[in-house]
Amino acid sequence: MEINSSYSAEDHAMTPHATAIHVPDDVLDDLRARLGATRSPLDEGNADWSYGVPAGYLRDLVEYWRDGYDWRTAEAAINAYEHYEATVSGVPVHFMRKPGRGPAPIPLILTHGWPWTFWHWSKVIDPLADPAASGGDPADAFDVIVPSLPGFGFPGPLTGFPDVNFWKVADLWHVLMTETLGYERYAAGGCDIGGIISSQLGHKYADELYGIHIGSGLPLDFFTGPRAWDFARNRPLSDEQPADVRARLVELDRRSASHLAVHMLDGATLAHGLSDSPAGLLAWLLERWNSWSDNGGDVESVFSKDDLLTHATIYWVNNSIATSMRYYANANRHPWAPAHDRSPVVQAPVGLTFVTYENPPGIRTAAERVRAFENSPQAAWFNHVNVTAHERGGHFIPWENPKAWVEDLRRTFRSRRP
Repeated sequence: MEINSSYSAEDHAMTPHATAIHVPDDVLDDLRARLGATRSPLDEGNADWSYGVPAGYLRDLVEYWRDGYDWRTAEAAINAYEHYEATVSGVPVHFMRKPGRGPAPIPLILTHGWPWTFWHWSKVIDPLADPAASGGDPADAFDVIVPSLPGFGFPGPLTGFPDVNFWKVADLWHVLMTETLGYERYAAGGCDIGGIISSQLGHKYADELYGIHIGSGLPLDFFTGPRAWDFARNRPLSDEQPADVRARLVELDRRSASHLAVHMLDGATLAHGLSDSPAGLLAWLLERWNSWSDNGGDVESVFSKDDLLTHATIYWVNNSIATSMRYYANANRHPWAPAHDRSPVVQAPVGLTFVTYENPPGIRTAAERVRAFENSPQAAWFNHVNVTAHERGGHFIPWENPKAWVEDLRRTFRSRRP
């Protein structure tokens, strides 16, 4: 994105400046040149992805990124929405907006996670803002605000915020919504990192929220502790466990163990390679898009080649991989602390959408997932008012099963509108 005006770091909540996404030609030319100079590793016996992203698949995707993919087409689709820049508490922020169409739209901020971009919300923005256009009730309309997490993409590389993490971004978002945009109350939704940002909003600023809707029920202290990078959380594997429970533990650890460990312990080292090589960056992102989505072994059944490359291009042109990974380490180095001692911790009304692809060990169906959450210690963190699970969809719920996400979120707020 081209920065069209200068901002003062002393301004707490600068008036938003309308802009458009535009990546300069020389940045795209440099990307194509780097893609053309890619050197692939030796990778025998890996057609099944069991060692990670196969060199053959990545080679084909890199060639398409260089010779077939058209960023300008994606850019035009992105620019069909309103885009703004503002400085919020000294931090440059980009956000996309779709005004609500209905008798009384309420403001809704949607926050993405990793390896997401703001564009992962693109399938739900229109039905949330203009329900009648897709056969819904205009009374369910939202004024939809979709920011890029600082350091994840536009308006460019994040500097001056080396300790960025989820709870600090929650403070930024509250300033954005209440001071920059002037809303007295608002709603929040999110998944992954965006889910815990939304939970922090529902904890610290509950009185100024209609509620939140999230795609996971992670407690706010998830990243706290001396071994927060251990996804297994010391859960033992034993011969006494049922075979399916044991297999599920191994499967979930395989999905996330390297991700959490590297991002929390060694992200800067990895970033040197990923910031220099677009092929390397694509591989690191692609492995998560593949293993975390409910794709039945075919990632392109969820993300087309163009989808994959649009999200990857957003990371590449903004050189944002290092600061995006920094969120994990900083959530541990600068741990969350409660803003109050009231119970539940997240006092704003909370809706949750789960998918069985992410079921914990021993839980098989959507109905079991709801019961397991409601009977777990995890549930006590939240003032949960609407808990739903779905058989279809993976980690990227609003992208993979947008209809379910929209209906669940509408239901959370239907009785809470003014």
